[in-house]
Amino acid sequence: MILRSLFMRRAANLGATLLMGFGTFLVLLPLGIIFYHIIKMGFSSINLHFFTKIPKPPGEIGGGMANGMAGSAVMIGMASLVGVPVGIFGAIYLTEYGSGKLGTSIRFCADVLSGIPSIITGMVAYALLVVPLQGFSALAGSFALALIMIPIVLRTTEEQLKMVPVSLREASLALGVPLWRTTLKVTLRSALTGVITGILLATARVAGETAPLLFTALGNQFWSKKLTEPMAALPLQIFNFAISPYDDWHRLAWGGALVLVVMMFGLSLAARWLGRGRHTG
Repeated sequence: MILRSLFMRRAANLGATLLMGFGTFLVLLPLGIIFYHIIKMGFSSINLHFFTKIPKPPGEIGGGMANGMAGSAVMIGMASLVGVPVGIFGAIYLTEYGSGKLGTSIRFCADVLSGIPSIITGMVAYALLVVPLQGFSALAGSFALALIMIPIVLRTTEEQLKMVPVSLREASLALGVPLWRTTLKVTLRSALTGVITGILLATARVAGETAPLLFTALGNQFWSKKLTEPMAALPLQIFNFAISPYDDWHRLAWGGALVLVVMMFGLSLAARWLGRGRHTG
């Protein structure tokens, strides 16, 4: 009887393991197909000119997406200058003082904002900046990306700050350290790895956004010298080249897709590695 029960448990465990493995395979199969197809179609486009040249006119072979990668870096950097500080200091406020109705309202608004489709964010930025300034610009694109980053950084940082032991705060306050310095020097520093993880995840999220930039930055086939003018971005170029009738632009679009996927994959891996290091430490 005991041997039969042990056999049944092992059989059930093996069946559940095989079932979970099959489910995992079904989940990873579409992702693997997408990765394989992007690498297959885009790898041949990756060369030195791809990272150093701007797109050639229609009908001419060659060129690259250097202006799109540079534009994405500029707009993501500008969005981070706004989104990261606002998100972090908002999270600090919610952690230390946000126990009332105001804190509840801020959390609710952040959750709603993080769930709004990015195209709606682009429309809002269009109404607030593009229309009054009478022109598309990198500033408007950065503003739209910052609106997407803020709730992600805020909620992630808040959760990380809540995980810091209360005893650390109490020990610092007992030594006569002011609350603001305790928050910055003790609480925030203890949660720094988790905060960086949230920033990386927010960066990976906005790096692939296309819809908000269609309403704000618009795109540019050349180098952009002013932030008040339309600016190229890698997702925009991929979208525009993919719907074009030119084969060479299709080739560049696949190359841009490969670069974008590798960049987002790298940011996601870095965020996972930092998060794992924090939890195992």
